[in-house]
Amino acid sequence: MRSGVVIFPGSNCDRDLMVALELVTGVRPLALWHADPHVPSGLDLIALPGGFSFGDYLRAGAIAARAPVMQAVAAHAARGGLVLGICNGFQVLTEAGLLPGALMRNAGLDFICRDVGLEVVTADSPFTRAFRAGERITIPIAHHDGNYQADEATLERLEQEGRVAFRYLDDVNGSAHRIAGILNEGRNVLGLMPHPERCVEDAHGNTDGRRLFEGLLHALATA
Repeated sequence: MRSGVVIFPGSNCDRDLMVALELVTGVRPLALWHADPHVPSGLDLIALPGGFSFGDYLRAGAIAARAPVMQAVAAHAARGGLVLGICNGFQVLTEAGLLPGALMRNAGLDFICRDVGLEVVTADSPFTRAFRAGERITIPIAHHDGNYQADEATLERLEQEGRVAFRYLDDVNGSAHRIAGILNEGRNVLGLMPHPERCVEDAHGNTDGRRLFEGLLHALATA
């Protein structure tokens, strides 16, 4: 699996994500610079890491969503290529219009950094195929603006179309329907606030996140 990780000023989880992808796939991801409107051809996955792109100035992800590289990310998604946005990457995807809704300040207005329980809502996507629908897993979070909100029509559509990928078991940050991650209509773009790259090996104390990356690898191998 050939992958690239976009690096914005303020990204701080890019190396973690690259290490996780290399660990699972055996191939070192490419570093993609935010100011480059082009990415190498032949990439299977473009991933947007966590952090504080451009210092979260204006709104989390708002400036990064308008970076030149996002033209290439949108074109990649339109061709059916896989796009993964984790934490700040999820915020960037919503700001760029590749996913609906918005990530607001946490309901308690505090930064939350801890392991949380999640329900895998659907296994029907390249990102979740290594899980079972209804399975409960544990993934770390670390965010201040992870409160997912959308209008009622959008929330209803996400639920009816099976595009809620992960749901918090508890009310962690005020997210509507306890949503932790969603898919686009084509199911090839996933945004989620939890950090699967932080639980991929035994040294992390938990390997639940590893299966997300393994699912991607198997999905491409059988495509």
